[in-house]
Amino acid sequence: MAREQLERLRQKMKEEGIGVYVIPSSDCHDSEYVCGHYRVREYITGFTGSAGTAAVSLNDAGLWTDGRYFIQAERELAGSGVRLYRMGEPGVPSLEEWVEAQLESGASLGFDGRTMGAARAKRLAGLAGKKGGKLCTDRDLAGEIWDGRPPIPPSPAWVLEERWSGESTESKLARIRESMRGLGADMHVLSSLCDIAWILNLRGGDIPCVPVTLSFLTITREECIWYVRPEACGPEVDRYLESCGVKRKEYEEIYMDLGTLDLDSVQSGSRAGNSPVPETGACSPEAGFTVLLNEREVNYQLLSAVPETVRILDRPNPSEQMKAVKNETELRNLKEAHRKESLAFIRFMRWVKEQVGREEITELSAAEYLDERRREQGNYLGQSFDPICAYGANAAMMHYSATREHHEALRPEGFLLVDAGGHYLEGTTDTTRTFALGPLSMEQKRMFTAVCRGCLRLSEAVFLYGCTGYSLDILCREPLWKLGMDYRCGTGHGVGYLLNVHEGPNAFRWKLREGDTPAVLEPGMVTTDEPGVYVEGAYGIRTENELVCVENGQNEYGRFLGFEPLTWVPIDLDAVLPEEMEPGEREALNAYHRRVYQEMSSWLNEEERAWLQKYTREV
Repeated sequence: MAREQLERLRQKMKEEGIGVYVIPSSDCHDSEYVCGHYRVREYITGFTGSAGTAAVSLNDAGLWTDGRYFIQAERELAGSGVRLYRMGEPGVPSLEEWVEAQLESGASLGFDGRTMGAARAKRLAGLAGKKGGKLCTDRDLAGEIWDGRPPIPPSPAWVLEERWSGESTESKLARIRESMRGLGADMHVLSSLCDIAWILNLRGGDIPCVPVTLSFLTITREECIWYVRPEACGPEVDRYLESCGVKRKEYEEIYMDLGTLDLDSVQSGSRAGNSPVPETGACSPEAGFTVLLNEREVNYQLLSAVPETVRILDRPNPSEQMKAVKNETELRNLKEAHRKESLAFIRFMRWVKEQVGREEITELSAAEYLDERRREQGNYLGQSFDPICAYGANAAMMHYSATREHHEALRPEGFLLVDAGGHYLEGTTDTTRTFALGPLSMEQKRMFTAVCRGCLRLSEAVFLYGCTGYSLDILCREPLWKLGMDYRCGTGHGVGYLLNVHEGPNAFRWKLREGDTPAVLEPGMVTTDEPGVYVEGAYGIRTENELVCVENGQNEYGRFLGFEPLTWVPIDLDAVLPEEMEPGEREALNAYHRRVYQEMSSWLNEEERAWLQKYTREV
């Protein structure tokens, strides 16, 4: 099927005089997950993963994705006419290198400027200029050939009350305006859907598994405008916006509004009051009207709409750091959300270990059973991502997803890896456990134990304030590195509060990605701890807890921090080799299991408590 799409796209390219056409995975907001309407790259290539960029020339086509998707992409691209380029692997050309090699002199380079991030688009624009060709960004060529393209869902937005958010929109806007004053910015432009949802205390349903609304936001020192489709706003939302002093405009109007920014008129209005001199590194008052935005998040068309007379201040959104540090209300709620999620996982763990081989269980029915246990909890809103319920060799694909057409039946042997999470009004969860369903090889147990050791070592870390996730990642990987093993992804990511399950800026990883600035770990940040082993064609193992960064004392050497787990689910002792653990690691495992029983036993019946006691015993 993909070959047919490629040929139709190439015909369009010939008609428009385009030599290379680039297709990102994102929507107009650089979202990680997108609704069906924006899955253009998937439509053209057949690759269903959430991360990857395709590029098509008149004679060749490629897809660039990271290590999480190598195995999946190789299978899905087979026979499609699209080559897989494994990002970060030795000898693999980057997307930009491939485009430069494919683009003939004088040929045009095309992409949809609304769905291409501004930072990458500027690099691609440089390539077009270098080859003496034009840049075509005003056409969605791939979308134009998509018959039966799904529409954007008409999902209503809704208000997240302060008992869940812990801070009013007025307070958040005041904090952002304070940051703007410090930077010398007159206007802040946001396209990140999670930042907008956090600031406005609004949630929606425009993206599967991410409760946000497709929209843009501008903030000046006097007003705030939300650009959104009218069908997303009912009377309650409109009343709420009015009470917060937020105006509403049509979604597409932001391009026109930015394009008509007049330097003289806006400067006289926004600079009124003689604002204080900005901090070092910010724009000076003489710089003229200044717009703060993040070029890694806004799309190219949005950036291009800003007149050249307006100064661009390319910085991370102030709200990125603000929402990453959870307030007391959010942390209290998150503990309750994880109690609910842990209860669902414990009941799932007991069921699957006791019933495999006795009744027919598939990857699909197992995932549904877990979600049924979630739905028994109050305030459950839905899954925070498509669950990964992977048996045997399927678990070697980090982001494997079972389908009606392709799924495995579970057998009483080997491993079952389950990575799943939910959205509750109390917050978002993300948990992974790997279960022994029967006999395991010594190699499997050794690898499981190394993963367990890494997870525990990171969660037990004590460190001085100023450390980043790059400082601590080795604690998690070292047990695997000593075995000559590794995993091709980060060790952990931040988690949003009833937002995207993957949130920055905090993360655990040892490789700096292009443009990354390591984020200092702050008390209140929630980050996952999820080492793994993935052996292609054989098995996969991952253990994941969510950790909240906490204070751990202060003395003459400085301010010490540590972590407190939010996740309370047993690590399967049937797969652990205690003799391969250091004494401190064994005590950490025993201490964690004591807390699991302490936190969860009162929510279980007598039979469940007896079962939990077995799987939280000391080793």
